[in-house]
Amino acid sequence: MTATMIELDDGARLRTWTAGSLIPRRAPVVMVHGGPGVPDYLAPVAAVIDDLCLVHRYDQRGTGGSCWQGEHTIARHVRDLALLLDAWGHDRVVLLGHSFGTNLAGYFLLAHPERVAGLIQIAGPFLDPWREADLAAQRARRTDEQQARLDELDASESRTDAEEIEYLTLSWFTDHADRTRAWDWALASARTLRPINYAMNAQLNAAKRADPLETRVDELRERLPPGAVIIGGAGDSRPADALRRLGEQLGCEAVIIPDAGHHPWLDAPDRFGAALRAAVERQTRA
Repeated sequence: MTATMIELDDGARLRTWTAGSLIPRRAPVVMVHGGPGVPDYLAPVAAVIDDLCLVHRYDQRGTGGSCWQGEHTIARHVRDLALLLDAWGHDRVVLLGHSFGTNLAGYFLLAHPERVAGLIQIAGPFLDPWREADLAAQRARRTDEQQARLDELDASESRTDAEEIEYLTLSWFTDHADRTRAWDWALASARTLRPINYAMNAQLNAAKRADPLETRVDELRERLPPGAVIIGGAGDSRPADALRRLGEQLGCEAVIIPDAGHHPWLDAPDRFGAALRAAVERQTRA
């Protein structure tokens, strides 16, 4: 794996990683992490497929090693991705998005369909209605004491580092289907994915609401590359039925993995790996 800083047209420098090899007649894969406001965490997913093709990852501007201050917009992040493709020398790639990264991949597809050879969406995008079901599932997975503590920390104007780790763990452990390991997985993420760029999170979530993908499903279907797939977990707090419904609307396959959560490579690595490798082998063929 090679780490490289790439400078964009406004001077922002994004941290990127490249693994695998460029294979003749196989398109590279570019991974788009979620958040928004956390750095890349998709190295374990890249490791599942980097023997099949070239794989790129990056920290979105304002996160991790991509230090930057300014207003975040969907258009700016779409442009960032297009400029990264230019810097890597790729006309067309297979996009792999996770969580919010599936939304960003969707906006990129709308803006640059000619550059998307394939699309693999993991745990998203969740299009309305889904939020009430997600909140209800989260609440059911927390004890009364955990919920009260989360509410207390959420209302705090400032949190110590230890409190921030506790807050993120309480927020994230409901993502996982395996309840015996959910806390440890969330705690590990809380310790490694800080600091959270909360301004970025608020701005990009507001941008999603201002231009919702729900209103552009017809456009997405028209631009969708052949073989596009959605992969989700039946044990995600977010309703798997929303992914099935989107798959039907787009006319693409939705693979829902039993006993997997929002990060299916953790809960069900074998089933997830098989589904992902099949999708990559099918979609990277140029």
